[in-house]
Amino acid sequence: MNSNTPAANNIFVSLAAFVIVIAGLKASTQLLVPFLLAVFIAVICAPLMIWLKSKKIPTPIAVFLVVAMFFLLAATFGTVIGTSLSAFYQDLPEYEQKLQQQSQTLIIWLQGLGLEVDSVILSDYLDPGAAMKMVAQVFSGLGGVLTNTFLILFSVIFILFEASDFPEKVRRALGSKTMAMDHFQRFSDSVQRYLLIKTLVSFGTGIFAGVVLAIIGVDYAVLWGLIAFLLNFIPNIGSIIAAIPPMLIAMIQLGPMSSLLVGVLYMVINTLFGNVVEPRYMGRSLGLSTLVVFVSLVFWGWVFGPVGMLLSIPLTMVVKIGLENSERHRWLAVLLGH
Repeated sequence: MNSNTPAANNIFVSLAAFVIVIAGLKASTQLLVPFLLAVFIAVICAPLMIWLKSKKIPTPIAVFLVVAMFFLLAATFGTVIGTSLSAFYQDLPEYEQKLQQQSQTLIIWLQGLGLEVDSVILSDYLDPGAAMKMVAQVFSGLGGVLTNTFLILFSVIFILFEASDFPEKVRRALGSKTMAMDHFQRFSDSVQRYLLIKTLVSFGTGIFAGVVLAIIGVDYAVLWGLIAFLLNFIPNIGSIIAAIPPMLIAMIQLGPMSSLLVGVLYMVINTLFGNVVEPRYMGRSLGLSTLVVFVSLVFWGWVFGPVGMLLSIPLTMVVKIGLENSERHRWLAVLLGH
């Protein structure tokens, strides 16, 4: 019995340390989220900067070109989404009024079939505006992070400047035989592969969704395609959230059958890309089980909000790679794998 006491104490100490660390992360969200985004962006941009340097371009110019290109691309997406959302919000009262009229028509039709339906209860349980609010909350959370644009920008610049000399510094500090740089390179390669696959899959999802909605004639097809592209980075539930607003708009604009058609087409698109294309390549790239992907989404979303959902897979990869490189905790890395 006494022989088990040290092991039990170690477990309790580890759990207590875990709780304290998570509480600290959650308490410092406003500071950590911009920094995590900066590291995330720097990891994406580092290969391009290294390639530019291999072409004999000086480091300051290479960093400037990479950062300028990335933020130009982000500004273009932000402008398109902002303009479309602004026009959509102007039309939102009219959409809500039409939706209420359709709800009343549905209630009258159900009552005509002999079903006793309370309009107040129906509106409480089936509130279409709640779906719009859900999407708005996600974008407001992401928009709140953008208020720290300059902090993120300068953090990315300084990280990229350090990236070129970082391997040599680590070797001087820890010795030429250190495995630290191998571990870091492994993490960087995993994240870059994940981002490439996820970006291509999300791009295909957004293109297909936008084209299908445009063919059907749903308003703001470009906006819904961009939203499908962005929310597809949130595993499992992002594509579901992205389908709700265009279904409601199709219901208001074109009728129930068109709304049902939009839902079916979104299901086909997400099944094709999410359950056929993505797992075929993502499983090899990440080595994470489906359950771990979902739990990491919920956990990091709770800790860091909407940005945590977007970064859930890279953050989980950090944990998994760290566990793999520890003899005592390698078994946990095995449990995280597929």
